[in-house]
Order: sequence, then structure tokens, then C-alpha cells
Amino acid sequence: MPQSESGVTSRQCGGDIDDFRSRPCPAARFPAGRSGAAAPEHVTYRRVASAVILTDMTTLARWGGTSRFADLGGRVHWADFGGPPDAPRVVLVHGLGGSHLNWCLLAPLLAPRLRVTAVDLAGFGLTDPAGRGTTVRDNAALLDRFLREVIGEPAVLVGNSMGGMIAILQAAAAPETTSGLVLLDPALPMPFGARPDPLVLSTFLLYSVPVVGEQLFARARASGTARQQVRRLLALVCADPSAVPEELVGASVELVEHRAGVPGLDAAFLAAARSLVRVNARRNTYWSAMRSLRMPVYLMSGERDRLVPVRAARAAAARHPGWRFETFPGVGHVPQLEIPGVIAGRLLDWLDDVLPAAGAAK
Repeated sequence: MPQSESGVTSRQCGGDIDDFRSRPCPAARFPAGRSGAAAPEHVTYRRVASAVILTDMTTLARWGGTSRFADLGGRVHWADFGGPPDAPRVVLVHGLGGSHLNWCLLAPLLAPRLRVTAVDLAGFGLTDPAGRGTTVRDNAALLDRFLREVIGEPAVLVGNSMGGMIAILQAAAAPETTSGLVLLDPALPMPFGARPDPLVLSTFLLYSVPVVGEQLFARARASGTARQQVRRLLALVCADPSAVPEELVGASVELVEHRAGVPGLDAAFLAAARSLVRVNARRNTYWSAMRSLRMPVYLMSGERDRLVPVRAARAAAARHPGWRFETFPGVGHVPQLEIPGVIAGRLLDWLDDVLPAAGAAK
């Protein structure tokens, strides 16, 4: 297991996600958060040398981003969209089957006032599995290490789908790393009596069955060109797939073609999908993690989301009246792709209210 210079493993730093609790990693100290919460006195922060930053040329430049890699017990890709040097840090966390490309429409709208970064979780985007675990637990530990060793200060986490789940678990386990949470259609427990989308339900049930899941996923990936795969995915996650610009569709096709030669991707996806189902199934533990959150939270949901029905978001909002909550008619599972301008405006206005430093960066 990878270790930091202090000898603390990334799993120890990330905490035991089984009970969604963690002590602060003794190798890192986060200064007082922008919400005013002081860091624990017994924790000391120093930039860890293992976060070696490398640059790489990708299609990101067309959206104002720079592709970088960090060595965090293995090569981890992240996209740097820039922003004012003293602005609040924002880290964007994609969902199951997603990547940094999921944020290319939203990030440029945030960068004039925020320092914006998007990380590729293990097994997704340009972060190859390379023998690493890719479950929700594994990627929560990766996010924890990324925040401590690359970002180095409290950040607002913006998570979509599985990325929203991971952001919740990170904020609950290590609140000193997180100054706020923005949850865009996060993976949430299904309310009792709710009727999930039949296609989504059957697909995840089949993914959960050993051998059957592997055969189903391999067959789906082999059927059709890279462009057809991208179009099928957009049809599932978007209420109106035509809202996604062709330029981004083309970049997604290029990424699919690049990843075709990477070993272990099917196993990585299925491990992540199965673990997501397990976390949601342990609803009381997951609800407990949400209940423990003390930083500002903004929950947004598309009313035509087929993967996480808006009813699930409404149930979560009812449990947490202190959260800001908003739904969007005619929008699906990825509002950052479908209505990026609206999401950027709402997010920036919210940050003006909860983080004074965000308003000062205007």
C-alpha cells in the first residue's frame, strides 16, 4: 500500500469508509477553513514531496485547462483550469464512467473567480487502474490524498453522481479538507416506494452478478464505435443529449479510443459500480455520514434524472433542512453538461453567501 513520507498509508489518511469516520491524517495540516473552522492543533501540514507534478498535452487547452499528473502511489491525472492565485479552491469530482471532460463546460465559467481543478478517479479518465482498487472506498482514499498532497488547503468539493457520494464521504471522514460541498445529482439511497428507471435498475442488477456483469459490460463496450458508445451514454444521462456541444462529444470519443488499449478497465468499472450499490444499500450508515456534515452544502438535482430520481434528492433535502436545495426542470443526471451557465451562476452566488473570500475574488 502506498505510503506518504510520514509512513501513514493512503487508506489510513482516507479513513475507514465502512463507517465513514476518520481522524485527520498526521502528515497534513489544513489551515483554518474559509468558513472559519480552525484546524486541529495536533496536526501539522507540509507539502508532501510525493506529489510530483508533470504536464501533458491533451485536448483540455480548448477549454482553458492544462493536463497534469501527480504521483500518489501511482499516476493520477488531474485538470488544472486555473483561476486567481488567492481565490478559494474548488475540486471537481466526476461520476461513474466519467472523467475530467465532464467539467469542461462548467470549469471555464468558474475559473475567473475560483481556482478550479478536476481529478480523474482511479480507473477513469486518464488515471489508469494500474493494479489499484477502484471502489468507492479506494477512490475516497485517493481523493483524500489528492486534497492533502496536491491541493494542500481546504477546498469546495463539487461532485456529480458517484463523485457526489465520494465527496460526501470525504467531507464526513476528513472535514478539515473540505470548506463546502456542491452535490450535482449525487448517488443517493432510493426512497422506499420509489420506482427506479427499469433500464437503469436491470443494468445495475446484472452488473452486480459475477461473470454476468463482466459479460454484459464487455458486450456493451464491443458493440458499436467509440462515437456510438459516447452517444448511448449521453442519451442515458442527459434529458436532451443535443445540448452537449459536438466539440465535447469529439473529445469524449478521443478519450474512449485512447482508453481502448488500457488493461483492466472493465474490472475497474464493475468494481466501482458494485461498491456504489453497496454503499447505497447501507443507507443508515450513508445517512449518518450526511448527518455529520458541518460545512455548507448545496444539493442540485435534474428533474428528469433517470439514474438518481429527483425523489431521492428531495428525500435527502428533507432530512437536511440546512442544505440549500434546488431542482431543474427538463434536466437529467449531468446538469454541468446540460445547463453549465445556470449551474455556474447558482454556484457562484451560493459561494458569495457562504465563503466571503469568494465574493472578494470578484
